[in-house]
Amino acid sequence: MTTYLEITQIKSSIGRKPDHRGTLRALGLKRIRHTVVHEDTPVIRGMVNKVAYLLEVRPVTKKS
Repeated sequence: MTTYLEITQIKSSIGRKPDHRGTLRALGLKRIRHTVVHEDTPVIRGMVNKVAYLLEVRPVTKKS
């Protein structure tokens, strides 16, 4: 089984640092309540930790 992260943006990126807005875009988040699913890797974890105050994260397991 592979572990994934379900990432939902819960706060606006307006007025945030440009690199934080860029991190949200790199994660594929475009607006509040937009949800994306990414594989749980150290790279994704680092991006999530950088903007954790704007996100809600839930682990999801999928059978491959």
